[in-house]
Amino acid sequence: MRLSRKEFDRLVERAIAALPRSVARWLDEVPIIVEDAPARSDREETLGLYEGQPLSQRSIEDSGRLPSRIFIYRQTLLAACVNEKELAEEIRKTLLHELGHHAGMNEEELERLGYGDLEDPADIDFDIDEED
Repeated sequence: MRLSRKEFDRLVERAIAALPRSVARWLDEVPIIVEDAPARSDREETLGLYEGQPLSQRSIEDSGRLPSRIFIYRQTLLAACVNEKELAEEIRKTLLHELGHHAGMNEEELERLGYGDLEDPADIDFDIDEED
């Protein structure tokens, strides 16, 4: 599938705008970075990547750590999709998946939530115990 960088970024922006409030509140502390492809050290088929310390594992001693961030990989997502509708859905799923890691969920927990077949992003509840 082919899509300009501007059009791809527009789909990412739409997915971000549609995130449930329980998840969207983290966007101030976890930037979403669109890159063309994963680094060579990452798997080529990776659609996205969470890099950082999950909320559930943070402590006062973590104050010197680099901030968490989420990468969305444009070329990998384009290669995985056949049309714009499918691409928009995969971007949404990838964002929710990586934000799930930010909440402290592992791959098994995300799978157990039925993540792959998720119809409504509001069905995911990433609330964890944290002070507001």
